Amino acid sequence: MVQSGKCLCGAVHFEVKTKVEEAVACHCDMCRHWTGGIFIAVAVPSDQLIVQGAEHVRVYTSSAWAERAFCGTCGSSLWYRVTAQGPHFDEYFIGMGTLDRPSGIPLTTELFIEHKPDGYEFTGQTQQLTEEQTMEMFARE
Repeated sequence: MVQSGKCLCGAVHFEVKTKVEEAVACHCDMCRHWTGGIFIAVAVPSDQLIVQGAEHVRVYTSSAWAERAFCGTCGSSLWYRVTAQGPHFDEYFIGMGTLDRPSGIPLTTELFIEHKPDGYEFTGQTQQLTEEQTMEMFARE
């Protein structure tokens, strides 16, 4: 099933051309500050994403290996894109909350698990990666 999504004001619309299989939750300080909570996202290869209203997208380079995009009109967090060379280069992690139909996508992985605040837990089993394991996975050159 093709997924679609948008920002709060609708200035940015997107379509994911491939089936979304799973979601990932990130507990790092940057994601928590960027979203005001947990960043739960679905991974999408760049060639599987079609964006309409791209002129409204603003990008913030948040680290040496990634950038974060948001709507310049309403401020909605849209996606996180890996810019460093490696197995996830140019992959988009689209905020699950921006999807029009987010149900039926299982949460499989938690990143930066040692940064997770004590105030919440997810139900079900997830793969839990530490900061070191996450950095090894994404920040390779």
